[in-house]
Amino acid sequence: MSLPKQIYLYDTTLRDGSQGEDVNFSLEDKLRIAEKLDDLGIHYLEGGWPSANPKDLEFFRRLSGARLKNAQLVAFGSTVKKNLTPGQDPQVSALAKLPVKFVTIVGKTWELHIREVLRASRGKNLEMIRDTIDYLAQRGKKVFFDAEHFFDGFRHSKSYAQDCLAAAVEAGAQGICLCDTNGGAMPEQVMKTCAEVIPRFPTRFSIHAHNDCGLAVANSLLAVAQGAEMVQGTINGFGERCGNADLCQVIPDLMLKLGFRAIPEPNLKKLRETSHLVWELVNRPPESRQPFVGDSAFAHKGGQHADAVLKDSRTYEHIRPARVGNRRRILVSEQAGKSTILHKAKEFGIELENRNPMARKILKEVKKRERQGYEFEGAEASFELMMKKAFGKRKRYFNFHGFRVIDEKRDIDKVPRAEATIMLEAGGALEHTAASGVGPVNALDAALRKALERFYPQLKEVRLVDYKVRVLPAGIGTASQVRVLIESTDGRDYWGTVGVSDNIIEASWQALIDSMDYKLYKDEKKRPRKKPGPGG
Repeated sequence: MSLPKQIYLYDTTLRDGSQGEDVNFSLEDKLRIAEKLDDLGIHYLEGGWPSANPKDLEFFRRLSGARLKNAQLVAFGSTVKKNLTPGQDPQVSALAKLPVKFVTIVGKTWELHIREVLRASRGKNLEMIRDTIDYLAQRGKKVFFDAEHFFDGFRHSKSYAQDCLAAAVEAGAQGICLCDTNGGAMPEQVMKTCAEVIPRFPTRFSIHAHNDCGLAVANSLLAVAQGAEMVQGTINGFGERCGNADLCQVIPDLMLKLGFRAIPEPNLKKLRETSHLVWELVNRPPESRQPFVGDSAFAHKGGQHADAVLKDSRTYEHIRPARVGNRRRILVSEQAGKSTILHKAKEFGIELENRNPMARKILKEVKKRERQGYEFEGAEASFELMMKKAFGKRKRYFNFHGFRVIDEKRDIDKVPRAEATIMLEAGGALEHTAASGVGPVNALDAALRKALERFYPQLKEVRLVDYKVRVLPAGIGTASQVRVLIESTDGRDYWGTVGVSDNIIEASWQALIDSMDYKLYKDEKKRPRKKPGPGG
């Protein structure tokens, strides 16, 4: 039996991805991402446009040599300016001097751009493509040609768009990338265009699809089906406007659905952690509904679904979550059934038999709390603590006695001032502390830490990464109840906690208390038990 065909992956997260709104990478961010993508098994890593950005130039200087073990580093540039020779054009000549083997050159293939943007003739554009690639190839570079707006150009003039590809191949391009730069091509157009064009040229073809119609991944897969050997994309689909093809979808689709080889099979398990690293470095929470790697990708809420998937995962899961480094989540909600409670108990290390009335009791409590406004789907830490309490196993690390918050703004103040005072008992001592903050919740958080860190120094690791307030539909305006969801991390794990009250400070306090409690509980649960001594 013949092995599946190899598809090569070209990642442009650090160049095209960084052009997305709210996506900014520092030099150190780019280096960390590059090493993570190299470890994942990406074949080509486009690092940026060195002639346009000093940071990118330093990136190539720092990363050249033997730092990458698997990926080939690629520099990006454009065809020569119309009134210059390649040697006279600073950005082209800089590419020739860069210590990298591979270079990608973007050039026009759509007459609209040639006429309105370049303000050049069709013949001059072909000359620019040919001269730029020839200049770099003569200086030892392996050149890929990005045929910008190719699908638009092909639709308006098949012959001229292909003349552009021919010019690139004749000049020595190692590969051609067909770009749907506007993201407007329909699947049938991509399929027919690739089927017509790819067999005509003796070179490797790749596809670069944007997601303006929500079709970037689908169009990439269709191009592969018609003979493209390489896919360009970005981690998490970052990129201009609506983004690029998401490699976190492309890779498992190619390997698990279509039978191609892409990255090494064991590396699929690194996909989720790679995705989350990039989310973290752009300081945005991961997209929970992202296919394959998102938190909701294998989450089951309905009682019937949860019951079925626990009996046989194939009933509602198209792959095993672990194959892409993800996990199944059984969500606790008012739609949950007893099987959900039994599963969560097992997940938390609690022995709970099917006939145990405690399962019904906990389910009843969940539904009661959700009627009050609680939501445990994003607050599994609060649910685990609630379950421990139901079994009489929730340990109290401190006892709360009270808090007071002052939020003050006078006419002489530029911004309001917040101060929180709390009283609690920990380690047999009564703590009465105060702290200020940028708002009442921040002040409460600071005061709570100030009181507890002397007893539990590990709380210094905890930081709040997300804080959400939802006004519940009570229909009484500012007197409505609110639900506060807090996401916390200690740099290793993430957990969510919830609080509900008609007072936003009280709701926030509930969620904060649970967050600190859960950190202490989690650390104690992971701590290895001491071996008993002689006779123990």
